[in-house]
This record gives sequence, structure tokens and C-alpha cells, in this order.
Amino acid sequence: MKIFSKDKALARLSLSNPIHFLALGFGSGMMAKAPGTFGTLAAIPIYLLMAPLSIEWYLGLTLLSVILGFYICHVAAKDMGVHDHGAIVWDELAGLLITMIAAPAGWVWIVIGFTLFRFFDILKPWPIRWLDAKVKGGFGIMIDDVLAGLFSLACLQGLAYYFA
Repeated sequence: MKIFSKDKALARLSLSNPIHFLALGFGSGMMAKAPGTFGTLAAIPIYLLMAPLSIEWYLGLTLLSVILGFYICHVAAKDMGVHDHGAIVWDELAGLLITMIAAPAGWVWIVIGFTLFRFFDILKPWPIRWLDAKVKGGFGIMIDDVLAGLFSLACLQGLAYYFA
């Protein structure tokens, strides 16, 4: 059973390069199957570290993850020679952080946020699919996951309003 991908484009990246390390979600994007899901899972410890912060700090760090993500994803894609390679999962990390803005505390809400984000990231309803297909570069890699995160955030907050 193959655990890590042996993809030739992925072989052009190195975990010792800080940009590549971040783009690959601390190595989680190197999984042979479902790298986006593993990248989203890798975001959970980051979320847990950020959850106790004030909303201002949480929003600031989340925005920073998005802005840095444009660059991180651009560099990794350029170094791989492939636009939006599945191993680039920094966008999933940023998307989950967006999803979890002001989320209620508890593992149930983390699981719900994770599930909602993966749902929107995989299904890509309009306009997410359109942006994914039309926008290129680091911005293009990030924007569909940012929007999936915003869709997930709206759903999570709606659920929290009625059930938390």
C-alpha cells in the first residue's frame, strides 16, 4: 500500500525548504490518497492553538494565512511546474481556519466544521468551481478554498445559532 505519493512533480519540492514545507501542509499533502483531506486534518492543531485567541488575533492570523498563501502556493506550483497540484494543501489550512472563525468550543464543532469545509471544497458549488477553473497562480489556488471556507463558515454559524 502506497502511503506517500511518488509523483514526479512532487519530487521537485523539498520539505527542508520552508515554503515547500508550508505549501505541503507540513508534509500532509504528500499522502498518496486524499491529500486535501489530510491537509485539512493538519490544520486542526493550528486551529486548536489559535482558538483561545481573541477574535481580533484569530482574524488577523487567518488573514495572514490567506495572504501568505497566495505567495506560498504560487512558489510551490511554479517549482512543481503544475498549477494547483493536489499536494499543495496550504489552501486547505487557510480554508479550515476561515470555517472555524468564532466557532463554538468542542470537538463536535471541529468535526462539523471539518466536514462542511471538505464538502464545499470537494463539491465546489458555483461560483467556487468557476473560480477554480478560471483563476490561475497562487491567488487561483487559494481563492476557491477561501470561498469554500466562507460557505462553510456561514453554515457552521447557522448551525451554531440554532444548536449551540
